[in-house]
Amino acid sequence: MKFPLEVQDEWRRKLITQAQDTEFGKRMDFKRIGSYDSFQKHIPIQDYESLKPSIERMMMGEQNILWHSEIRWFAKSSGTTSDKSKFIPLSKESMEDCHFKGGKDMLSIYCNNYPETKIFAGKGLTLGGSHQLNQKSGNTSFGDLSAIIMEHLPMWVEYIRTPDLSIALMGEWEAKLERIASNTSEEDVTNLSGVPSWMMILLQRIVELKGASNILEVWPNLELFLHGGVNFTPYREQYKKMIPSNQMNYLEIYNASEGFFGIQDQRNSEEMLLMLDYGIFYEFIPANLADEENPPVIWLDQVQLGVNYAMVITTNGGLWRYKIGDVITFTSVSPYRIKIAGRTKHFINTFGEELIIDNAEKALAIACEKTQSIIREYTAGPIFMEINSNGAHEWLIEFEKEPENLDYFTEVLDNALKSLNSDYEAKRYKNITLRLPVIKVMEKGTFYNWMNKRGKLGGQNKVPRLSNNRAFIEEILELSMVN
Repeated sequence: MKFPLEVQDEWRRKLITQAQDTEFGKRMDFKRIGSYDSFQKHIPIQDYESLKPSIERMMMGEQNILWHSEIRWFAKSSGTTSDKSKFIPLSKESMEDCHFKGGKDMLSIYCNNYPETKIFAGKGLTLGGSHQLNQKSGNTSFGDLSAIIMEHLPMWVEYIRTPDLSIALMGEWEAKLERIASNTSEEDVTNLSGVPSWMMILLQRIVELKGASNILEVWPNLELFLHGGVNFTPYREQYKKMIPSNQMNYLEIYNASEGFFGIQDQRNSEEMLLMLDYGIFYEFIPANLADEENPPVIWLDQVQLGVNYAMVITTNGGLWRYKIGDVITFTSVSPYRIKIAGRTKHFINTFGEELIIDNAEKALAIACEKTQSIIREYTAGPIFMEINSNGAHEWLIEFEKEPENLDYFTEVLDNALKSLNSDYEAKRYKNITLRLPVIKVMEKGTFYNWMNKRGKLGGQNKVPRLSNNRAFIEEILELSMVN
């Protein structure tokens, strides 16, 4: 926080030095890199497709390709346009100096902000995924980041977490859900960690199992939910209902397969402190230029408040100038604090409206507030123009509490989107390009069943929120008609 630019430049130099004798380092002539300008000139911007050949060799057991230390573990992440999954290399350094350090800082920051905390008097429940041996190589493994981290945590952590690893790392989601629900309902759980959507399903199952009206009847000392992976706003009202306590605290973290990036470090603020000393060097591309062939790239010293940036990272796991696909906005530069604005690939821009997740979730929050409704899950995509009709956005929404008047909800959502996004407002002018959004209410369980059909239950799998095509929309509608 005190010397951000110096810390970042030091890490840039250190990463280059550590990897200069790797295959990638020799090919990019790392030994000749000194200044940031030479760093930019020697190493082109990368994405998963450009690093994929190297990663596939590493998964077969080859070493010293992208990073100098041995890499045996790979975090399985959501896929690209050509692959169902990405596999992010995890070095010893990236686990210990990034992910583990982030976990320690996360707890330290919480205890500093809430010195009266009693989270260590009970147990923490982490809801994660699973991992498996790579059958093609026999000496590398892959899986959800959460499962890999749990596997490598020191033994003493087992005394303060639940359930035990044999249950926590189970691969079959529905069987694991039942085991966790029955196993942890008798524990004194004080804190939760996980993705909000999957955690809510677990809490609902535990309440059902115990015949309780809310989770505090099962865990009266619950005080903290450490969450990340998706925007918490759509889930906030569900959690207030499930955990009806003013003493309950929510702390957001920005922890991805590629690295641990941010922690909510202030009480009553949704901003996250950008963690600059975790072995990651950050660069940024203005989000509206991210898909250009040679976009302008800056580092921390040139960022501006309120601008959407696509994030580029160089890490101690062997990712070099890698476009992670996330869009962030700086809310402060002293110290550097951020908010997640969305994904570079998750948006609707079929008609030039440039609707990003941040717009969508703020607008949905406004619509829910004004109609006293609660959303459980949603996704949205375009309705394409036809000869006799203009375009629209179609929203499939599964409500926890439906609005009394869906037309009013639609009107409020539309007006909120107009107020948040001038491009959307322009396209909605007199219905010339876009007509009113089309909202379809889905039965409860629809999204769960869809994710189950896709083999995407649990772990860090998330319901895709916005899409520039109708593939997800059509799949869900077809499934709902069958059921």
